[in-house]
This record gives sequence, C-alpha cells and structure tokens, in this order.
Amino acid sequence: MELTIALLAGDGIGPEVIQQAVKVCDAVATKFNHQIHWKPALTGAAAIDAVGDPYPDSTHDICVNSDAVLFGAIGHPRFDNDPSAKVRPEQGLLKMRQKLGLFANVRPTFTFESLIDRSPLKRERIEGTDLVFLRELTGGIYFGKRGREDNGDTAYDTCTYTRMEVKRLAKKGFELAMKRSKKLCCVDKANVLESSRLWRETVQAMEKDYPEVEVSYEFVDAVAMRLVQWPNSYDVLITENLFGDILTDEASVISGSMGLMPSASIGESIGLYEPIHGSYPQAAGKDIANPLATVLSAAMMFDDLGLPDEANAIRMVVNKSLAEGMVTEDLADKNKGRKTSEVGNWLAKNL
Repeated sequence: MELTIALLAGDGIGPEVIQQAVKVCDAVATKFNHQIHWKPALTGAAAIDAVGDPYPDSTHDICVNSDAVLFGAIGHPRFDNDPSAKVRPEQGLLKMRQKLGLFANVRPTFTFESLIDRSPLKRERIEGTDLVFLRELTGGIYFGKRGREDNGDTAYDTCTYTRMEVKRLAKKGFELAMKRSKKLCCVDKANVLESSRLWRETVQAMEKDYPEVEVSYEFVDAVAMRLVQWPNSYDVLITENLFGDILTDEASVISGSMGLMPSASIGESIGLYEPIHGSYPQAAGKDIANPLATVLSAAMMFDDLGLPDEANAIRMVVNKSLAEGMVTEDLADKNKGRKTSEVGNWLAKNL
C-alpha cells in the first residue's frame, strides 16, 4: 500500500519526537511492504516565524491531500509570556481543527504493567484502567464570541453549542462504546449551564438508537474527582471542548507520564494524530524528550487507516521497550535514561 502522510513537526520538542515516529513508521512500512510518502509542512511558532501565519494555506493544502496527518506539538514561551500577541501558535491549532473538520478528539488512557508503580495513584486504584475520552473539538468556549468591555476591565468568552455538534460527537461515542464494553458516560454541568442541558437532552434522545449501551450522566466536577478515585470504572466518556481539555490532561498522568499517551483528532474524512504533551520548550534540542506518545499516536493512525496488524506491531515494540528499560529520563531510574534518538533507533530496529 502507498500512503501519503502530512508531517507537521511544529515547535519545541515536536521535531525530535516526530523524527522517532517517522523511523518507526518507516520500519513498519518495510516490515509490511508499504510505502510512505512524507509531506513536511509548517505550523505553530515555526510557521509564524517563516510566513507570519501559524497554519498557512500551503500547510492546509498538504493536509487535505494526504491520507493522514502526523503532528508534533506547538507553542513557544515568547508567545506564552506576551498576552498582547495578535498572532499565536495556538491559533494555528484551532484553525487547523476547524478547516480540516476535526470535531472529535480521541484520547485514551491506559496503564502499562511495567510502569504501574510510577503512577501518582496507588496500584489498586488504577489497575485495569482502559478508558477513552471523546472531546468535542471545534465548538464551545474556544470558538465562541469573546471580547472586552468597560475600557478593557471586563472580559467575556461565550460557550455555544448546536444540537448537530453534540449529536455528531455523541454518535462517535456510542459507536466506540459498541466496540468496547458498551458503557458510555456523558460529562456535563447540566445543573448550571444551558449548553450542558442541550448536551444531556441530545444524548438522552439518542439512547433508543443504541439500546445495548449503558449510558450514565455525570457532572464534570464529579468526574474530575472519580478519575483519581476509581478511573477503571470508566470506559468511554464524551464531553464538550473545555471540560475535555482539562479532564484528559488529568487522566493522562494516571499512566505515570504525559509522555506516554497518544491521541487522534478525527472528522468525517482525514485524521490527525499527535501526542498529548505540549512543546516542552525547556527540553527542545536536548534529545531527552519521551517519543513514545508520538509513536503510539502513529499506531492509532495505522488503526484508522485499516492496518491493525501494523498498529499492534508498534504497540508490542513499545511495550517491549518499557519492559526492558529502553526509555528516556522521565521514566528511567537515576542516570539510566536514554536519548530520544536512541529510543527511536531501538524501536525501529526491534520492529
């Protein structure tokens, strides 16, 4: 099979972790007799520096003409520390999601037996955790009306959802639940927010179409608490943009490191695959960042491209690297951490 993959390295550690994922993907392609055509493109701060736009039209053209997008990270401290900046790297991410129609962010959280005691939570609380968040990605407060009034002394951000936006995200949630343990949790704040009441009534109306799925409804603050009490009680959770942004970061540390969790952003056609961590600028260029989340994001990409054997081969070699201690400093015992590039080379060789 021939595949065309858009390669958006981005900022900070993005280029370093993306390079390791490319090594792994190329090794998988050789193993399974595929050919991958990589199409690099600019985004984030790197794109602002080059062309003044965090998601230029040239990048969009490459993405829409590819089978999938493999993405690193965006963000730079000079923008984080300048609230008055008119153009920001994160605007590119929002623009990309909207223009590509990536309305559903799929973020799994699972544990690794070899690392389970590195979690900040007790072993007995997290054993068996295998949950997936579906976060709505192109609506809500991040895309609503915003502004300043009273000479800048009052600021507002508006959370707006349509029934269609809720329904298409919930549909993917129900479908995923049917493939798993047939449990779905709708996370909202329906006791306070009108937009959450729309979420709840829309999902309730859809229950009849999926009679085998057991549906629960929980407030976001309760879910935030229960994720650290008994995360293994959840399977598939659906929620709006802001709640999902916060809860998925909370869930990500259950495994022991944010550098381990992959994600996919999907719509009706193309998918984008990225690690859940940020650009981690403090580590940029030092060859110390954990590439496994990016590599596992590539595994999700192969799954969605209809190549499950290739995806499983990647997951197996990642598990082997963890079991044998071929890991970066965030997961290693003192002074035993390997370089980012060493881990990538090892993964590719062991495939």
